[in-house]
Amino acid sequence: MNWYVLYTKPKWEKKVAEKLNQAGFECYCPLITQIKQWSDRKKKVEVPLFNSYVFIKIDEKDRNTVFKIPGVIRYLFWLGKPAIVRTEEINAIQASLKATNISEIAVTSIQVGDRIKLDSGVFSNQNAIVQEVSKTHYILVLESLGCILKIKYK
Repeated sequence: MNWYVLYTKPKWEKKVAEKLNQAGFECYCPLITQIKQWSDRKKKVEVPLFNSYVFIKIDEKDRNTVFKIPGVIRYLFWLGKPAIVRTEEINAIQASLKATNISEIAVTSIQVGDRIKLDSGVFSNQNAIVQEVSKTHYILVLESLGCILKIKYK
């Protein structure tokens, strides 16, 4: 069995993960806690680490059964095939989210096109390619997960 990435309707990640678990599938929807500000209050809420992504461990032959679950749109594809995520990467995400000593990201002289390895935070030990450098943020491509990461700095 392999880990695949399901693409869901926007804001349906937690619902899809819950329905997949109820249907007997092993899935993972990494969540982070953020403080949301409304006009009258602030509140801590759990939001998905990856918008519209849910990881599922499933046999190749059973892949189409997930489309019975409301909110599932498609699989994430990489180079024309369904993207497979290594178990080590799932474990790394889980371990990073459990870590309580997340340090700040320190950046020095990074250029567009540089290949870097993140050494702290949620994506520690992940390789990335720098796609954009600006005065307020970096945009990195995490090839192994097939996603783009925007890192803001002060």
